[in-house]
Amino acid sequence: MTFNILPIDHKATRLAVEEYLETVRQYQQIGFVRREAAITQAYSYREHQSTNAISKQTEDIATYNVDKEAKFQAKDRLLDMAMSKLSNIQRKVIQRSYLDNEAEFDYISCGEMGISESTIKIEALSILAAALRLEVIKEQINYGSEVVC
Repeated sequence: MTFNILPIDHKATRLAVEEYLETVRQYQQIGFVRREAAITQAYSYREHQSTNAISKQTEDIATYNVDKEAKFQAKDRLLDMAMSKLSNIQRKVIQRSYLDNEAEFDYISCGEMGISESTIKIEALSILAAALRLEVIKEQINYGSEVVC
């Protein structure tokens, strides 16, 4: 017996989890591509406009690089923790479907493992959605005494 307390938008939730998995896959395979300054800063003093605002291009790029890489590392660690909550077969399905280099169809990988792709994968994605806090809640609209999702 299951209770659906919150009206979860399953399609949007699945898309959010798949996007998260794709981001982590790219980070694991490629790493983080750092930004670099387009031009070298001049050493000569230059008068600014009346706003006295100065360009801090190098500082902005360095801050972006550090923050963005830390964000990717945190996502990778969080995914590892969430994947540990899955059963072995669920972990294999997610690994082969989303995180491995091979672009293999689900029915092929699930057929090789001798499982039904739909139930195992859907269960694994819902567990990951909950563990990663990516569940998308449907908006409820009240029309008088009726509640429409």
